[in-house]
Amino acid sequence: MSEKKIPVAVYSESTPNPATMKFVASHMFLKDGGSIEFTSPDQTEDAPLAARLFTFPFVTGVFFAKNFVTITKNDAVEWMEITNEMREYLINYLTAGYPAFNKKPQTNSSEDSSSEAPSNIPPVPQNQQEERITEILQEYIRPAVESDGGAIDFRSFEEGKLTVTLRGACSGCPSSTITLKNGIEQLFKRMMPEVTEVVAEEL
Repeated sequence: MSEKKIPVAVYSESTPNPATMKFVASHMFLKDGGSIEFTSPDQTEDAPLAARLFTFPFVTGVFFAKNFVTITKNDAVEWMEITNEMREYLINYLTAGYPAFNKKPQTNSSEDSSSEAPSNIPPVPQNQQEERITEILQEYIRPAVESDGGAIDFRSFEEGKLTVTLRGACSGCPSSTITLKNGIEQLFKRMMPEVTEVVAEEL
């Protein structure tokens, strides 16, 4: 007698970036936290779900974090035309028991010290200022960014200039610059006056 599959629920959420849609599942893609982004099918050797999603001609990016996947599309279609199709595909794939990853992925927050770690992993903060920046990002900013289907990571801090990286729905989002300046930068200026400017670095 075959084991009965438990249906996986998936619902969609729009994001501030009109090119991306967030799909939240009753399934943990990354049980240990962190996030991982794929911008090309060439990067999906050990990520079969991402590889499958890239077979859709309109998919240009796939971003995983915890229990959601954010999909970025091109301008050839509108989300209203494909959202249900993508949601049903994810439901069928996950309910069938297929894996999202063939092995534990190297996420942006993984503590694996392998020398083969991706170059876009943020550097480990080395001093108290950088540690404080990381704390503020983690406690006050990251939850809101993740709710929009994206991720924000510390990159560097020099002479008052804080550089971060934006991924997922936040990468290339038309409103991300406004959020960065009116939201994140102002928060840092209030909580940590040493920060005079916040900029985003393109990966």
